[in-house]
Amino acid sequence: MSTADAAVDPAVGTAAGAVPQTTEAGPAAETGAGPGTGTGAGPGTGAGAGPAAGTRAGTPAGVTEGPASRPGAVRAWSRLLVSETGLIFRRPRNVAMLAVLALVPVLLGVALRLFGGPDEGEAGGGGAIFAQIAGNGLFLTFAALALLVQLMLPVAVAVVAGDGIAGEAGGGTLRYLLTAPAGRTRLLTVKYAGAVLFSLAAVALVALSALLTGLALFPAGPITLLSGTTIPFAEGVLRIGVVVLYTTAGMAALAAVSLALSTLTEVAVGAIAATVVLVIAAQVVSVVPQLSGLQPYLLTHWWSGFDGVLRDPVATAEMGQGLLVFAAYTVIFGSVAWARFTSRDITA
Repeated sequence: MSTADAAVDPAVGTAAGAVPQTTEAGPAAETGAGPGTGTGAGPGTGAGAGPAAGTRAGTPAGVTEGPASRPGAVRAWSRLLVSETGLIFRRPRNVAMLAVLALVPVLLGVALRLFGGPDEGEAGGGGAIFAQIAGNGLFLTFAALALLVQLMLPVAVAVVAGDGIAGEAGGGTLRYLLTAPAGRTRLLTVKYAGAVLFSLAAVALVALSALLTGLALFPAGPITLLSGTTIPFAEGVLRIGVVVLYTTAGMAALAAVSLALSTLTEVAVGAIAATVVLVIAAQVVSVVPQLSGLQPYLLTHWWSGFDGVLRDPVATAEMGQGLLVFAAYTVIFGSVAWARFTSRDITA
């Protein structure tokens, strides 16, 4: 049988044991025209080229390796998150912000111990909380969070989240992160998760500092809630944990806003400043009576909604509405961040 005949009928050539002819066609096989290409020359060729062709084509290999790749993707995401978290908490700027946040409850407690607190109603909605501190040190935790959630906590969260993408772009490291390969969606979710963990650490640190300061400077015991009901000390500590989680959810929503702004610029300071301006503008709108109809839609309006835990029963309806607002902001601005980051040209 000639080489031409073997080329016309590969199956016959194989069955006839035409090894020399097949060997002479080696150059064609080496260039991709042989059995490994899986060109559909017949059942024999398809069966013989199964493993090699599957690996080269990618489809069978993707199917068989899919389940194994999911744990691998999770491990890669976890490693990237650990690296990002370590970077966040090792930066001197972030450490300094955490130190200041922890110091404020101490100064607040000392000032209230020396000079006394305001009467109920003098400090707006939080006046009742401040008035209770002298009778029970646990209330210093609620008072400190009610004070810091207005500006200092949002600024700290904005610094971390606003620096997430814009800081990498401004430093010229974003392009190298994406070629690691980290993947845009994976990198974005890691940046957001890092900002949320920083928010949790900041809120928990404020609560812990205020709790220890309150126990050191003021009496402690059963708590008389704003509704007049008295609860045990242990339950009061448990409610502080609920406040920490609620406040963290509010800061996580702000982190989504700041991260979305971070994808719009390569200057981290611009994203941070824009976030702080938005927070201040929302707080100004919330105190204008003519704009009271906008308050339920403002993120800042719900940050102090944790005072619902100081009532009996707990105001779950109001706090639940606040959590829904936080979730809505997170989804909307998270989607904006994802749409922008996955479609932009990375030049730095």
